[in-house]
Amino acid sequence: MLANGDDAQHRLYGHRKRALFAEIDGRGGHPPTVVEIGAGTGLNARYLLPGAAWIVVEPNVHFHDHIRAEAEAHGLDLDLRVGTSENLPVADGEADAVVSTLVLCSVGDVRRSLAEARRALRPGGRFMFVEHVAAPAGSSLRRVQRLLRRPWGWVADGCRPDQDTELLIEAAGFSDVWIERFDADLGLVAPHVAGVATR
Repeated sequence: MLANGDDAQHRLYGHRKRALFAEIDGRGGHPPTVVEIGAGTGLNARYLLPGAAWIVVEPNVHFHDHIRAEAEAHGLDLDLRVGTSENLPVADGEADAVVSTLVLCSVGDVRRSLAEARRALRPGGRFMFVEHVAAPAGSSLRRVQRLLRRPWGWVADGCRPDQDTELLIEAAGFSDVWIERFDADLGLVAPHVAGVATR
């Protein structure tokens, strides 16, 4: 079902991902090492630099064949690892960039996941994200998000529509954080952020 929604995601977020990920660079002229958490069907492969080392941490083995196919189609050097964002199977400073798109809403411990992303980055490395977030405090949408949080989570694999992911990223200890706020036409999960947090 998620794979069938990839075209819609490309239409909604493709231009932002293309702009964000174009900034990923390697060390000493080498291709970059990109760690992606929760890559799903591998739809971000098309936005990465061909030849990049793509370390994918994806706990759902049913996505792995999709990820392998995307890596081959887009010329990426795939290293597929089973793990979680709260305990990344990645060495300290191994990554030039860590990528998270529409993942943090459903991880068990967002603070721990952000700490792990920061740990995996080299000094100056960047955490790049596109995530839906809670509506502004006091808004009618925020009240609806709170009201529907539990049934939404049952339907959407643990997703929390009222999570303050933006605030958690800002408080995660990165040296610099740039965030763009935007609305997608997605009802309950319309408020979004995209940005870069530098270690």
